[in-house]
Amino acid sequence: MLPMQGNTDARQNMIRTRFAPSPTGYLHIGGARTALFSWAFAKKHGGRFVLRIEDTDLDRSTPESVQAILDGMQWLGLDYDEGPFYQMKRLDRYREVVDALLEKGLAYHCYASKEELDEMREAQRLRGEKPRYDGRWRDSKLTPPQGVAPVIRFKTPHDGEVVIDDLVKGRIVVQNCELDDLVIMRADGTPTYNFGVVIDDMDMGITHVIRGDDHVNNTPRQINILKALGAALPIYAHLPMILGEDGERLSKRHGAVSVMQYFEDGYLPEALLNYLSRLGWSHGDDEVFDMEKFISWFDLDKVSKSAAQFNPEKLLWINQQHMKNAENERLAKLAAPFLSRNHCDTRTGPDFVKVCGLLKERVNTVEELADAAVYFYSRLAPSEELAAEHLTEEVKQFIPELCTALGDTEWSREAIAIALKNFAKGKGVKLGKVAMPRRILATGEAHTPPIDAVLELLGKEETLARVSERLALI
Repeated sequence: MLPMQGNTDARQNMIRTRFAPSPTGYLHIGGARTALFSWAFAKKHGGRFVLRIEDTDLDRSTPESVQAILDGMQWLGLDYDEGPFYQMKRLDRYREVVDALLEKGLAYHCYASKEELDEMREAQRLRGEKPRYDGRWRDSKLTPPQGVAPVIRFKTPHDGEVVIDDLVKGRIVVQNCELDDLVIMRADGTPTYNFGVVIDDMDMGITHVIRGDDHVNNTPRQINILKALGAALPIYAHLPMILGEDGERLSKRHGAVSVMQYFEDGYLPEALLNYLSRLGWSHGDDEVFDMEKFISWFDLDKVSKSAAQFNPEKLLWINQQHMKNAENERLAKLAAPFLSRNHCDTRTGPDFVKVCGLLKERVNTVEELADAAVYFYSRLAPSEELAAEHLTEEVKQFIPELCTALGDTEWSREAIAIALKNFAKGKGVKLGKVAMPRRILATGEAHTPPIDAVLELLGKEETLARVSERLALI
């Protein structure tokens, strides 16, 4: 057996999963679902969840992308037990294993240039063959060309087959003769994806590899390397991809934006997790649930074999349900920054926690909550259309009298409601004839929660001041 790291004996009986993103962009919806399923599987079985950053793509990996991944994981609450581990900090380990493979004749140096490989593949295409490396340096006795830095390729077995008993897709069988000798170490000394991931999974004792099914073609190659290393094989579960509502691959136009964009748009992390958990997994008719329940229910045998479809409207509905159940204090803290963008200071008006409690069942997101709260902290003028429709000459005549009646009222929601009803009855008009003008003068809006609740939070002094100010202007 080739050299391995880590106390594998202590890990034998423990399930260990990992999430291993490449920092070439933000943490997107598909990656977040993969992380969620890996995290939940480990939690369900009392195992360990590992975060690994696969940053060996030097041309595309950036520190900003690494931070975006870490921020997304933290916001979602997908806490990892170990890591983050960075592949670029493990280069000596990869080179150690490559040297051992070379010594055992399980890998070799390949000096073929890019131009040679392009010509080889083009010739194969012209012959109607599948383009693949032809093994020209596999057992070559030629003298290596001077000044050429070679790549290192793994000697894929020519005979036999790879059998994958995938926990989602079922049994997959691939003939080794269909696989070529893949590059495991680049000329610059950095490992390729298929090699780095194998050494990492081996050293970190990963027992279950849960990832997207775009990796299915990589798995037979990785298994062959693991077998050559004498390592235990993990169990694989390949998750079907997520499609847009039109059946096409998920992209930005479908809402496949950074996970942190949902934070910026006022979604709750538990709502996004709740929605992602239902993308390709089901538990009866349950729609709205927390992560504690999800972990207790989750297992890979309930993961669908077919692609899931991303539905922004369903996500918005799920978020609305979680908004209704969220604590008012928490919502106030989340919504305050949004409100400040509208130049509103929650310290200069009614208790924002109470305002959130009044408004939260009427909105879908934290951002909508902040937008709905603006009139509590800013004196908004009604539109000309609203004023023309509801602030008629008849109404203007009795508003001062209504203000007097309210001014003499004990300022509670119940007392305000009674005062409005009694005033409307005394004038011989329907309650709406009194309540709607009052709402518009106090808030500048036609659609608010019940006016008695709104006025109670605004306070008597502010309410009467707003009405007097607005009447003077119109």
